[in-house]
Amino acid sequence: MISKSEKIFLAGHRGMVGSALVRRLEAEGFKNLLTRDRSKLDLASESAVAKFFAEERPTIVIVAAAKVGGIKANNDFPVEFLLDNLLIQNNVIRSAYESGVRKLLFLGSSCIYPKFAPQPIPETSLLDGPLEPTNEAYAIAKIAGIKLCQAYNREYGANFISAMPTNLYGPNDNFDLETSHVLPALLRKAHEAKTRKDKKLIVWGTGKPRREFLHVDDLASACLLLLEKYDSPEIINVGCGEDVSIRELAELICDVVGFNGELAWDTTKPDGTPRKLLDVTKLRALGWKPAITLRNGVASTYEWFRANCVK
Repeated sequence: MISKSEKIFLAGHRGMVGSALVRRLEAEGFKNLLTRDRSKLDLASESAVAKFFAEERPTIVIVAAAKVGGIKANNDFPVEFLLDNLLIQNNVIRSAYESGVRKLLFLGSSCIYPKFAPQPIPETSLLDGPLEPTNEAYAIAKIAGIKLCQAYNREYGANFISAMPTNLYGPNDNFDLETSHVLPALLRKAHEAKTRKDKKLIVWGTGKPRREFLHVDDLASACLLLLEKYDSPEIINVGCGEDVSIRELAELICDVVGFNGELAWDTTKPDGTPRKLLDVTKLRALGWKPAITLRNGVASTYEWFRANCVK
């Protein structure tokens, strides 16, 4: 169990995942949250991170800091996605161990799994085949983070666990069309098409790939459960256990936004992995299941977008 007074360092608290974790932990009565934005602590600096851990001595660490982006950003900037993520996670994980952190939760991603993994994807699929080329750099960085946590467990007995979330969305998501993931990109495109009174909305790819989407507040509740109940170095998937096609997602988003035009598919753009659904048997066995339906989650995310991103 975790005491409400324990000092918890949340790396990446300004991002979508980190801010959801802050909301959840504060709602649950955790009073001693340690946060630092980039101007106060550069996680890519080994000396700065070591100094921070030596001075603050947190007992719990959640690694939610990462350079993230959609297909285009991953494809265009593989060097940055590999180097930045390796630097951040290596510095945080090493300093966590060296300063005596009691438990660390490393957040990976479902893109660590092979492009043609069995569906739903069990945790045992890791390193079982080639990765999806469009996000290979990010996936390799995350795999390195998982392996580093497992190495600290095997060599030093550290209680460092790794969770693999599925596609996430929610408040504080990135709605920049150049760098965002599919759900926020579609939400923004549908909103702008409605505002302009367009007759059609152009969507990348064929609409056939299937994806699983989890609201970030559900991820936060799963993370808290894992910190309290899960102590294995083996990775654990976090998802809702259901997927939809990109076409179904686009139709749902248009319905929520109120865009009544037609969908047009730009098949010159990549589809990415054909299907990505996680096997969540291990997580369900711990007694967790999501609370937010896709429609309700998209609707509340759209409200957040309108309140925070529309001028």
